[in-house]
Amino acid sequence: MTSARDGGSTIVALSSGAPPAAIGVIRVSGPKAKGAARALVGRLLEPRRATLARLRDADGALLDEALVLWFPGPRSATGEDLLELHCHGGRAVVDAVHRALVALPGLRSAEAGEFTRRAFANGRMDLAQAEGLADLLAAETELQRSTALASAQGQLSGQIGEWREAVLKLSAQVEAALDFSDEDDVEELPEGFTKSLEELGRALGNWLSRARAEKLGEGFRVALAGPPNAGKSSLFNALVESEAAITSPIAGTTRDAIERNVSINGIPLSFVDTAGLRSDSEDAIEQVGIDRAKSELDRADRVLWLGPEGEGPRDAWEIASRSDAADFEPKAGARFKVSAKTGEGVSELKVALVKAAGGTLPKPGEAALNARQHHLLSEAHTALCAASDSTDLLIVGEELRTVRLAFDRLVGRTTTEDMLDALFGRFCIGK
Repeated sequence: MTSARDGGSTIVALSSGAPPAAIGVIRVSGPKAKGAARALVGRLLEPRRATLARLRDADGALLDEALVLWFPGPRSATGEDLLELHCHGGRAVVDAVHRALVALPGLRSAEAGEFTRRAFANGRMDLAQAEGLADLLAAETELQRSTALASAQGQLSGQIGEWREAVLKLSAQVEAALDFSDEDDVEELPEGFTKSLEELGRALGNWLSRARAEKLGEGFRVALAGPPNAGKSSLFNALVESEAAITSPIAGTTRDAIERNVSINGIPLSFVDTAGLRSDSEDAIEQVGIDRAKSELDRADRVLWLGPEGEGPRDAWEIASRSDAADFEPKAGARFKVSAKTGEGVSELKVALVKAAGGTLPKPGEAALNARQHHLLSEAHTALCAASDSTDLLIVGEELRTVRLAFDRLVGRTTTEDMLDALFGRFCIGK
């Protein structure tokens, strides 16, 4: 099969949802896209203007009546000549148009992420924007969407560009000092050099202290804990609004951690129902569940303690559960009194959890660093700190070069094919 790196070929794919659908958008990108338009439509098209046209195959048979858009490169999404056919979204229609296109000389079906990869290769987006776009396509909550969109639109890329320009100016000052000074002494540098270096380091440090992008996928982790029959599973079901956990008056019904991811007011939360904690269990399977429950409490961002007051983990929220029960035992220091049966306190608990989650997750509309970006920015920050601490101009210049290289790798000025394969493999065929 032809490699996705073969930029000279012309690729074809359905870029909208799988049929059947109201509309099926088929994209064609590459040097033969213009010829494909002429072959199916029979005439040249006005650039960037939707045209209603009848599509015909090589034998002249009518395939469909569609809206056709023609985008000459490099002013297109991929930086190449790009054709879009907005067809009727029936499976047979889409298949027929796709077959007619790939039957043309020089056209082939696209591979996963190939359109976006070409946009990257042709300078229509950088690597940080491509990563943001991948996250945007996978977004399931409002916070994930707004954060990914910020990266896809270049918020991080723009900031990296500003920092890189600042480092280039500082590097030029170091080179000038080396050229015109007899001694490698940092005092030969312009006034304010050290201050500028420190300010840049603080700016990078502020970004590194932000909540990470991975946290958006994991969600704010909330573990429900307590002894058997404390009402954990009932409250868990009320919080996730489903019957995910089995509730029973029999002690030890929950043998393993049950996890459900939900979105509340656009904020991703992960609720975990754990096995009842007790020290007198002789059931080997239940004991495994208890051990796993303890591990979940260590992982949680917030523990809701439904057991005896004061016996939960440090910083756990005391929850007085089963407030509707005849044997209800109030807690003097309870943060919430709840009843999964009547709904008392459940809404208030959700609001409080969303508020708590907001302090640990990226802010709406603010780009967040993923693991790769955080690693490279950490490298840049470390090098800046080393440059600030040195009095040797040669070392200062070398550390600034390290900073520039880290910035270049962040936006894809220098990268590896394996890393690109992994990234663009996350996209669907038509993207």
